[in-house]
Amino acid sequence: MSATLPDLLLEPIVRAALEEDLGRGGDITSALLRPGERLRARLVARQAGVVAGLQPARLACALVDPALGFTQEVLDGTPVEAGTEIALLEGRASSMLTAERTVLNFLTMMSGTASLTARFVAVVAHTPARIAATRKTLPGLRVVQKQAVVLGGGLPHRYGLDDAILIKDNHIAACGSVTEALTRARRLAGHMRRIAVEVDGLDQLDEALAHAPDVILLDNFAADGLREAVARVRARPGPHPVLEASGGVRLDTAAGLAEAGVDVLSVGALTHSAPALDIGLDA
Repeated sequence: MSATLPDLLLEPIVRAALEEDLGRGGDITSALLRPGERLRARLVARQAGVVAGLQPARLACALVDPALGFTQEVLDGTPVEAGTEIALLEGRASSMLTAERTVLNFLTMMSGTASLTARFVAVVAHTPARIAATRKTLPGLRVVQKQAVVLGGGLPHRYGLDDAILIKDNHIAACGSVTEALTRARRLAGHMRRIAVEVDGLDQLDEALAHAPDVILLDNFAADGLREAVARVRARPGPHPVLEASGGVRLDTAAGLAEAGVDVLSVGALTHSAPALDIGLDA
């Protein structure tokens, strides 16, 4: 996933956000402003973090009023300090105030996700492990939340159910065993689809390894269990699957899990629990 997406993909999301805010009658407060009244305002970070969301913010302004000026002063993915000016807005006052909340909603939410991702990336930077998101996203906003993760230095993981075959515990329960689930997956996958399987113990890991999946998710393993799992996989001849630690990964545990030797840590909190970054529009 690219850190910059085509406007065509983002426009329906931004348009839906504006329509939600405008309701049935439009911005009746900004209607009190005269057409000739203009504003000049700056988007300013009120706390340190990583900026993300400038692309949908710019689109929101353009959809409300194509003549509304939006000049970026930093790029998406830029670390900033409190007080940093992010962008300059200039144009019709009514247009700016109509777009304001949608602009800030995208910026604060996406910057919060990018900032939390960057913190996770920093705590595992001394290891080869990468930080990845999950599909625990807000309905309808996955594309921008995943984009924010990428801007924070993380990996998007699967975008949806059609990206790869990911066999989780309930798939295994329905199929009857890891072996049966992987056997069926191999028949379905063809040569272009990767196969991943989630295991919750060393016995399932050994069973999975016999079927050579592309990725193995080590779910809710403690650091000692991860080290043993990594050792078992690395001891086998031939290509090794990607090893991903998942389940309850936190900032205070990420370094220890990464030091166990896994390739990826997947973190649901990046998209379901990231606090918003405080950003203001100052006229």
